[in-house]
Amino acid sequence: MIRTQISLSERDYAAAKAESKRLGISLAELLRRSLQGVLPPTGRPAWMRFAGTVQSGDPRASVRIDEVVYGHKP
Repeated sequence: MIRTQISLSERDYAAAKAESKRLGISLAELLRRSLQGVLPPTGRPAWMRFAGTVQSGDPRASVRIDEVVYGHKP
């Protein structure tokens, strides 16, 4: 990995720290995931950029995907 430095407003920093804490990940990991969400895919199918982005805590989420993603079953 390459180490880098960025500047954030106090508001953005506080919001990012709170979100990383809520997700149980480091601030660096939150920022890496955020970048991966906006950068073009690298050799992977385009839909793969969304793989793993929904964390429901439900071990049967793949069976109930419509409810997980849309909040209801169509």
